[in-house]
Amino acid sequence: MRNSLFLLIIFFAVGFFSCNTFQKEISPIRVHEIFNNGWKFHLGDQVGAHDPAFNDLTWENLNLPHDWSITEPYIPNNPGGHGTSFMIGGIGWYRKTFFIPHEFSGKRVEITFDGVYQNSTVWINGHKLGTRPFGYITFKYDLTPYLIPGGENIIAVRVDNSHQPNSRWYSGSGIYRNVWLTATSPAYIDPWGLFITTPETSRETSLVRVETTIKNETAQNVNYNLVARIITPSGKEVASVSTPVSINQNNMAQLVQEIRVDNPMLWSVATPELYTLHLEIQEGNKVIDDYSSRFGIRYFSFDNQRGFLLNDEQVKIKGVCIHHDLGALGAAVNTRALERQLQILKSMGVNGIRTSHNPPAPELLQLCDRMGFIVMNETFDEWKMRKTRFGYAEFWDEWHEQDLHDHIVRDRNHPSVFIWSIGNEILEQWHPQGEEMAKKLASLVRKLDPTRPITAGNNDPAPHNSLIRSGALDLIGYNYKHETFANFPTVFPGKTFIAAETTSALATRGHYDMPSDSVRIWPIRWDLKFTDGNPDNSCSAYDNCRTPWGSTHQDSWKVIKKHDFLTGMYIWTGFDYLGEPTPYEWPSRSSYFGIVDLAGFPKDAYYMYKSEWTNDTVLHIFPHWNWQQGQTIDVVAYYNNATDVELFLNNVSLGAKSKQGEDVSVMWRVPFAPGTLEAVSRSNGKEIKTTRINTAGPPAQMQVTADRTHLTANGEDLSFITINIIDEKGNLVPDAGNLVTVSLEGEATIAGVDNGNQTSHHDFKGNTINAFNGKCLVIVKSGTSPGQIRVRLTSDGLPDQVLNLVSAKK
Repeated sequence: MRNSLFLLIIFFAVGFFSCNTFQKEISPIRVHEIFNNGWKFHLGDQVGAHDPAFNDLTWENLNLPHDWSITEPYIPNNPGGHGTSFMIGGIGWYRKTFFIPHEFSGKRVEITFDGVYQNSTVWINGHKLGTRPFGYITFKYDLTPYLIPGGENIIAVRVDNSHQPNSRWYSGSGIYRNVWLTATSPAYIDPWGLFITTPETSRETSLVRVETTIKNETAQNVNYNLVARIITPSGKEVASVSTPVSINQNNMAQLVQEIRVDNPMLWSVATPELYTLHLEIQEGNKVIDDYSSRFGIRYFSFDNQRGFLLNDEQVKIKGVCIHHDLGALGAAVNTRALERQLQILKSMGVNGIRTSHNPPAPELLQLCDRMGFIVMNETFDEWKMRKTRFGYAEFWDEWHEQDLHDHIVRDRNHPSVFIWSIGNEILEQWHPQGEEMAKKLASLVRKLDPTRPITAGNNDPAPHNSLIRSGALDLIGYNYKHETFANFPTVFPGKTFIAAETTSALATRGHYDMPSDSVRIWPIRWDLKFTDGNPDNSCSAYDNCRTPWGSTHQDSWKVIKKHDFLTGMYIWTGFDYLGEPTPYEWPSRSSYFGIVDLAGFPKDAYYMYKSEWTNDTVLHIFPHWNWQQGQTIDVVAYYNNATDVELFLNNVSLGAKSKQGEDVSVMWRVPFAPGTLEAVSRSNGKEIKTTRINTAGPPAQMQVTADRTHLTANGEDLSFITINIIDEKGNLVPDAGNLVTVSLEGEATIAGVDNGNQTSHHDFKGNTINAFNGKCLVIVKSGTSPGQIRVRLTSDGLPDQVLNLVSAKK
C-alpha cells in the first residue's frame, strides 16, 4: 500500500507540471487540476469496458485532449461525406486508473469535461454517472459518493460518434477538450453560480456586482463569512467586502455583494485590462473554500444609429467566424494553437470572433479576454428541425434547456463575450413554431444573463422571419444579403443591426485563374458542378470569387464601412477549416472560405483587410510573377497610409494609380515579361513603402523559420515551422511542390504537418509533406523534459536544413 501523503504529493505534482492552461490553481483548500495524462484508449465498442475489472492492458496509452478521427484515412464514401472531411467517426472507449489519497476523505471531488464529441457516457468504479449527447458542451459529475480514498479508482468513458452525418463540418471524435478534477470542502463556491457584472460604470468609477452561489452538502447548518477581494491587473488589492451567510444542511445560498472601484482600468479591444475577483468562505479565521475569476470592467451599447459603443467610443466590429478545428491538429484543443490563430487575425485588424456554431473551448474565451476580441458566443446550429440526419434535433427535446443553461453560466463572466447567439440559420425561420421557440430560448438566456444582447444568424433577414417576428432578438442578425444592409433602417425601423455572417468568398492560397492568354478577375462558374476539387477549377485570390449567397471580400466591407448604424460584421471565415469544401466534393476535404489557409498562411485578401483595418503600413501586390510570354496579367495592389501607388516592370514605370471612391485596391493590366515587378506607395510625393516580386527560378533551397524557438517543456507547447521553397536568389518559387521530410532529435514530437492545399490527402500526423505553391508547415510539440531539439528538414535536390529549438521548464 502506497503512503497516502506520497500519493497526495504525486497528485499535485502531476497536475502542476502537465498543465498548460489559464485555469490552473493549487491551494491547500481547493484543488483544481488538469486530469489529461495517463489515459488508455480503444477505437471500437467493447462490451463490459465500464467494469473496473475489465482488462485494458492492450489498449493504447495516450494523454488528452485526443481526436481519433484526425489520424484516420480519408474515405470517399464515408457517410459523413465531404461536409465532415471524409473522415470516420465510430465508437471509442477511454479508461483511466488513478489514486485518491486518504486525505481526500471528506472532500467533494468533481470531474469536468470541457467537451466530448459526442454522446458520451461516464462511469466511475462501475457506477454510471450519466450521458451527455451534445459534443460541444462542458459538463460535470460529482464523483464523491463512488470514490475509494486511499485506493485505486477507475473512470471509463464511452464516446459514440457512429451515427453519421451529425454535423455539417469536421467535428472530430473523442475527448477532444481538457478534463479537470476539482476537490473542495463539502461547503463550496459553485463557479457556475458566480456572476460578475458592472452595472454602473464610467471612466471615473465602477460598481462591481458579485452574485455568488454557495452550496452546503454537509448534514449541518453552517455560518460563514464570504469575503470578496478585487485585485488589479498588476496584482494590487483595491477593494474588498465581507458578508455573513447562514446555510442550512444540504442547501444553498445566493449572496449579492457590491464593491466600488474608483478610476477603473477599462477593458477594451486595444487595452484588455483584466481584474481578478478572489472569493473566500471563512469560518472564523479558517478558510473553507476559495475561488478566483478574472473579469473586465467595461460598458457598452448597441445603438440603432451610432452602432456599437464600447466605453462610449464608437467601435466598428471587424470580426470573423471560426470553427473549432485547428487544422493539422484536428479538433484536439491546444492553447498555443488557438493563440497563434488569434495573433494572426489580430495582426490583420480583426477585433471580433464568432464561435460558429457552438460553445467554444474555454481556452478560446480566456485568450479573447486577454487579447481583446468582441465575441459573439453561439449555442446551436440546429433546433428541432433537422439539417443533418443525426444532428442536434435528435436531442433537442430532452437536452436543449440544459445545454443552453450550462453554456451561458459557464461563459457569462468573460469580458470578451458581448453577444449571445441562440442559433445559426435555423430552419424554424420559415415556420410558425420558430416564433415561440425563439421567445423561450431568449427568455432562458435573459434569466441567466440580462446584461448582453441576444441575436441569431438569419439567412432570411426579413420581417416575415419567425425568429425576427418573435421580438426576442435584441440584434437583428443578418447572414449575407449585403445588398440589403443599407436599407436596414427602413425595413426594421428602430431596430439594431449585426452582420452575424458575411462574404463566403472562395480562394486557394497562391492559385490564380488563367483563362486562355491572360490572368484576370474570373468569377467562379456556378453552372458547373465541381466534383474533382481541382485547384485549376477553383477561384483565384482576386477577390471576385463568391458564392451565390455571399459576396466578394470588398463588397461586404464597403457597405459595412459606410454606415454608422451597421454595427459590424463577422466574415465567413477567418481560417479555412476541415470539412464543408463547398462548392467542391471529393477530393476536396477542407473549406475554401478562409482569409487564412488551413496551415495558417494568409491569402491575398488578408492584406486587403489589413490595409483597411489597421494603421500598419501595407503595400501588397499580387499575383506572383512566373507566367508565360504573351500573357496579360492583372496586377492588384492593396495599400494604405499613402495617396497613390506606382508600378514598375524592370524599372519601367507603368503609371501611378490611386483608389477612387470606395475602392480598396488599384489594378494594372500588364503584359508579362520576366524580371522584377516593383510597387512604390507615396503620400503626396513622399515614398512610404516599396514591395518587389521577382520571377523565380527553379527550387534551390529551403528557407526555414519558426514562430517560436523557445518552448515550455510541458508536453503541450508548440513551434510552428514554415518552410518556403526558394530559388538561388531567395525568391519564393510559386509553383513548387517539393516533398519535405522531417526528423527530430531531442524530446519532442511532430504534432502535425500541412500545406494549405484543400485537396491534399496527406497524413496530418506523418513526417512528410509536399510544399503547396511554395510553402508548407511543420508543427513540433515539446516533451516534458527540458533540452535541445534539432529539427532536420530534407528534400531531394535541395540542401538539408537544421533548425534548433530549446525546451525549458517555466
